[in-house]
Amino acid sequence: MNARRRAAGGVTRVLFVQGGGKDVHDTWDGKLVANLERELGPDYAVRYPRMPDEADPHAGPWKKAIARHLRELGDGAVLVAHSVGAAILLASLGAAPKARKSGAVFLINPPFMGDGGWPGDGLPPTKSLAAALSDGEGLHLYFGTADQTVPPSHGNLFAKTFPRAKVRRLRGRDHQLDGDLSEVARDIRRLERSPELGRR
Repeated sequence: MNARRRAAGGVTRVLFVQGGGKDVHDTWDGKLVANLERELGPDYAVRYPRMPDEADPHAGPWKKAIARHLRELGDGAVLVAHSVGAAILLASLGAAPKARKSGAVFLINPPFMGDGGWPGDGLPPTKSLAAALSDGEGLHLYFGTADQTVPPSHGNLFAKTFPRAKVRRLRGRDHQLDGDLSEVARDIRRLERSPELGRR
């Protein structure tokens, strides 16, 4: 049995980090989490914490909150994050890449911070994280080609910066991937069955 199942009564632990904005936790991203839970099924337990001051997100408090939940979940949890939450999660992992052993990381429409992307706003340039994150090994990124918030060009920037990451472009999908995380769930389940993942 995959080692990541040991701490949650036989289920795989998943942390979902929300995006920023007024009422995002309960409305927009809450729908994403509900869809992901349905798609994953009963063998997965999704933790979905409310981030501090979601309407006006700041990297410092969000990093502290993410770190707390990662400690509570322990090594091996699958990490999923959306939008600015994905950028903050990525920066958190890049700041302490050897602090813990996570499962795979799934980022939904993450903004690229720095040249060609969004201004930093307290986050390091995304390019500066490449070495710490082994050029994207274990990263899975999803971009909607109809996203009006994070332009699809950010996907190209991520692909160049993290050549080992899996970058998927979903045609016609918006910033919320039209509320459909079936591809994300399918990739999580596929990796969960992988014997390589159980040896991490």
